[in-house]
Amino acid sequence: MSITAAQVKELREQTGAGMMDAKNALVEAGGDMDKAVELLRQKGLATAAKKSGRQAAEGLVHAEIQNNGKIGALVEVNCETDFVARGDAFTDMVRNLAAKLVETKAQDVDAFLKKPSGELAGDTIHDYVTEKIGQIKENLQVRRFALYERIEPGLIHAYIHTGGKIGVLAELACQKDETAGKPDFQQLAKDVCMQVASAAAEFVTTDDIPQSVVEEEKRVEMGKEDLQNKPEDIRAKIVEGRVQKLLSQRVLVEQPFIKDPGKTVGELLKEISGSLGDDIGVVRFTRYVLGEGIEKEEKNFAEEVMAQLK
Repeated sequence: MSITAAQVKELREQTGAGMMDAKNALVEAGGDMDKAVELLRQKGLATAAKKSGRQAAEGLVHAEIQNNGKIGALVEVNCETDFVARGDAFTDMVRNLAAKLVETKAQDVDAFLKKPSGELAGDTIHDYVTEKIGQIKENLQVRRFALYERIEPGLIHAYIHTGGKIGVLAELACQKDETAGKPDFQQLAKDVCMQVASAAAEFVTTDDIPQSVVEEEKRVEMGKEDLQNKPEDIRAKIVEGRVQKLLSQRVLVEQPFIKDPGKTVGELLKEISGSLGDDIGVVRFTRYVLGEGIEKEEKNFAEEVMAQLK
């Protein structure tokens, strides 16, 4: 019999199953909705909705660069276990999602999930992810992404470290179109990304540091015990010096270059600018560490087994 899109949609809403699983179940059930639900439950496919509440702190950070470095995306997609994160099904999904980010140029995760899935399964990206939840049997989430698009001369570059545990997306600018294609400039872009990944820079220059961050550091330093017995004016000078030193460690151009600690990244930029005869700078960067900010649940394996048996 003919199965309608409305029937498939209704069954998916009831069970959280993937689109093709829902359609196949309806065909097998002869269009009987209750029987289709039962079939999906028997096959363990009516699980996407239940899985959405389970913690997903593993996964991958992945990057997609296209159009000769004119556009790029960095995305973190989470799953429940490292075993799944290393599997082909999950890694292929993450690559597909990163490519779709560049294609759709979505501004946030919610908008991205509503975009058409195109050649991927389902009508939307959300449908595609739901389909994969049914196949992989874990909660899967597109957690966050950064999308860079460069109009002026320059280059967008990415670096992925430790098998997708850390990722960096960076945008570098120059004044001449031909500079972006030169090997030294492209190596610089790679070095900047590796620098951010390794040294965890947070800001490009000191001018990018919000005043609120500066004030917070001052409050912390001012309250430290070793300064309490010093005169107010001396404390202020010491705090100023300490804060300046602390913040410089978080500023990209102030950091020692990881390949040559005898010079800073700022000095490296000047050096390459001079050798290429162009004005080169870092515009922005994004650094993701997989699962950062997610408080992982401590699970008791024996209790989990007993819960499953019950």
